[in-house]
Amino acid sequence: MRRWTVLQLLPALESGGVERSTLEIANALVRAGHRALVVSAGGRLVPALEAIGAEHVTLDIGRKSLGVLRHVGTLRRLIETERVDLVHARSRLPAWIGRFALRAMPETRRPRWVTTVHGLNSPSRYSRVMASGERAICVSATVRDYVLRHYPDTAHERLRVISRGIDTARFPRAPRADSEARAWAAVQHPALAGDGPLLLLPGRGTRLKGHADALDLLARLRADGTDARLWLPGAREAGRDAYIDELEQRTVSLGIASQVAFTAPTDAIARAYAACDLVLQLSRKPEAFGRTVIEALAVGRPVLGWAHGGVGELLAELQPAGGVAPFDADALHRTARALLDTPPALPDSIPHTLRAMQDATLAVYAELLDTDRAG
Repeated sequence: MRRWTVLQLLPALESGGVERSTLEIANALVRAGHRALVVSAGGRLVPALEAIGAEHVTLDIGRKSLGVLRHVGTLRRLIETERVDLVHARSRLPAWIGRFALRAMPETRRPRWVTTVHGLNSPSRYSRVMASGERAICVSATVRDYVLRHYPDTAHERLRVISRGIDTARFPRAPRADSEARAWAAVQHPALAGDGPLLLLPGRGTRLKGHADALDLLARLRADGTDARLWLPGAREAGRDAYIDELEQRTVSLGIASQVAFTAPTDAIARAYAACDLVLQLSRKPEAFGRTVIEALAVGRPVLGWAHGGVGELLAELQPAGGVAPFDADALHRTARALLDTPPALPDSIPHTLRAMQDATLAVYAELLDTDRAG
């Protein structure tokens, strides 16, 4: 296999799933002996990118202003100078800048073009660019179906479903009742102390994550006589004070204020999963994938979630008993009760691994780079 030079485009390298996938694929490229370039506005993950042997070029191709168009020529010259073989766009505005740059190049010197549809963006001509790749990677079957529904003239043969994956070494299987992990959680957050079941809903401090649904569920479980607790890591973050105040007032009205912990994100999320008895995924808006589901199942914890989007897809595949019709609070309560009373059988292994995602992505690159343009 000849050595490739692959350029990934995204707005910035601060944090998030798109950024994580960018580093994961850069790592796979370098490990396979290829050259990995990334163009973005930069950010705190640049040192991590460079530490794996990839190269970063700072160019603010994600700024939403007409001035961003001045980067088209700069990007084109970079592509030509660095003899880029393939450009992989991961976000809408960078994808448009990338397309304009490639369009100005002679076809004989034009790199191959790949896009990844990471999210369920509002359908529009602007969003359509993410399905424009010679190969358009969809992070779930949910995303593929969404693309085909809203852009029906998309050639099916150009779409490739490659689910996101986790490094299972970072999420080792924990014993079903991990008393050490539970004691660790209780020391950090006194509201989590107790012998009753612990529910966990990891997620940013936004209404879309379904925190209110989780609070209502906790109140109903406690009304049953169950000494349940709820941990919401990630809910407490800068700029979300008014939202947290609203949720805290809700806990008071529900009579559960002393059994809920609103905390900042934790770097020890695998240990948090191990400490709990049931993981909640209650996003009000369908998600493209639902990484929480596979992280929790890898650790050996059942998941309860609204059965829509990528979360519903993963639950149907890996733990069907945890899927509930969206926003049916009675069904959510019944299912939580059943999962706590009789923990379900969980998969012995998780197919959606980081290595599988990396290998499949490089295989997509090979489809284009190891064939002529007729492919």
